Formats: sequence, structure tokens, C-alpha cells
Amino acid sequence: QVQLVESGGGLVQAGGSLRLSCAASGRTFRTYAMAWFRQTPGKEREFVARISWSGTNTDVADSVKGRFTISRDGAKNTVYLQMNSLKPEDTAVYYCAADRPGRDSGRNEAYDYWGQGTQVTVSS
Repeated sequence: QVQLVESGGGLVQAGGSLRLSCAASGRTFRTYAMAWFRQTPGKEREFVARISWSGTNTDVADSVKGRFTISRDGAKNTVYLQMNSLKPEDTAVYYCAADRPGRDSGRNEAYDYWGQGTQVTVSS
């Protein structure tokens, strides 16, 4: 079983930055592909970014490309989402997700494990 705990959310003004962290339990963290999704009330969960288990391949949604960066630290069992030039439309609950080894869920929501979410609010 894998547990994911997000942190780093909060209130920030438009144009500001935040870094989200997702700490994972489990000795096999390095074999999991990881992703970030976000959701606002009344809307479907939206793909934000994904990183392969090795960290060599990343994928970022067009809506955040050039502003958000996903990375991972195997030694700390943590994946990060660096968010720069934030906009009010980035306001959402951000979720961390993990694929079990051998899976590649890509941009869809078929990830095996999910965190509880962290709120990001961007004021105009």
C-alpha cells in the first residue's frame, strides 16, 4: 500500500509562485510514475503534469506549460510541482497520484494511489 501526502498549498497573489510537495511511503517509490491533477468545484479532475519513474520523461498540460515544472527526489520519496506565474484560474485542489510499477496511466485518472489534496488559491 502506498500513502501520498501533499503539502505546500495556500493563498498567493496572481504572478506569484508556490511549490507543492507529495511525500510517498513505501520502499518502491522509485518505481512509480507520479502525476499531479487538479479539480475545482463542479468540474472534472484535470491533468496537470506527470513524471516517469526514472524522472527522465515529463509531460505537462498545455494550460500550465512554461509555468509549472514537475520533478522528483528519490532519496526523499517526494515529487514536486513548482508553480510560477500563477493565475486565478489555477485555483483548485491539487492532487498527487501514483501508478503501480508496470503501469502507465498517462493523462487519464487511472492511477492506483491518490493523496488527499491540497488547496491552492490565487487571488487577482
